[in-house]
Amino acid sequence: MSSPFEGYEVEARLRPVAQACAFDLDRTLSAVVALEARVPDDAFTASTLGTERVGNGSVISPNGLVLTIGYLVTEAVEVSLTLNDGRRVAAHVLGSDPVTGFGLVQALEPLGLPALPLGDSRTLKANAAVIIAGGGGRAHCAAGHVLARMPFAGYWEYLLDEAILAEPVHPHWSGAALLGSAGELLGVGSLSLQRQSQTGVTPLNLFVPSELLPPILDDLARGKRPYPPRPWLGVLAQDIGDRVVVVGVSPGGPAARAQLQSEDIILAVAGRAISGLADFYTQLWAQGPAGVTIPLQVQRERDVFNVEIRSVDRTALLKKPKFN
Repeated sequence: MSSPFEGYEVEARLRPVAQACAFDLDRTLSAVVALEARVPDDAFTASTLGTERVGNGSVISPNGLVLTIGYLVTEAVEVSLTLNDGRRVAAHVLGSDPVTGFGLVQALEPLGLPALPLGDSRTLKANAAVIIAGGGGRAHCAAGHVLARMPFAGYWEYLLDEAILAEPVHPHWSGAALLGSAGELLGVGSLSLQRQSQTGVTPLNLFVPSELLPPILDDLARGKRPYPPRPWLGVLAQDIGDRVVVVGVSPGGPAARAQLQSEDIILAVAGRAISGLADFYTQLWAQGPAGVTIPLQVQRERDVFNVEIRSVDRTALLKKPKFN
């Protein structure tokens, strides 16, 4: 069986120096593990996220709770954790939260690893030193720095009030740990993005802030929904210039049934003009719980028209974890 660490090594020049850390680097890195998940072929997310998913997770409790990014384990029926010494341990999905983007799994046997303390990324400033760690030890972590904290709107109906942007980009960012100066967990890797500068295009990573976890941890660990279900349309949209433009729709979702099309421009929600993708989501979610009908004003080429779309609870479309 191949190792989930292979091919994800960080360039030697980018790796942190243990002597420069105010904590035991190797011990801390042992709490970051590789995570592999298998999803059924008929799962709702199989066509977009794949059925074989590989990323990372961070041990956050002595009893084997592992925090990761939710898209790795959404609808997963099998999860395996690989420790830095190569030992594999089966795990069970407890839940994933579409609001924060976190996922939580439970190791099914003792890991014998330290738990990473949860930090608060709100103390981070631009250029603050961090370590970006994937499973596999020193060869799989990078000494980096924070670029910014800023709002992030994802095209899949996702919004973070303050995402963390950091560089250098990690070759295995999904679920990677963002570690602070004391070895605390400050964020969980979600995306690889790009920024344009005078010298060209530079890749960077986006992290979900760790302080979003404590308010929902108990619910997530019990397999309960931390938040009421938001209305979901299944519309994929981006900010293009000063307009919110549809770039696709989720097959079988409400937007697809309402026949929204790529290149449609969303002008307003419930009669209120929208100023961008984040504003679109804010107004969409303000209409009520999942199931509420969403009135949209849409422009298609030169035509402007109104359409009402009955929203759904996206999580109702997903395969649920089966608890033992």
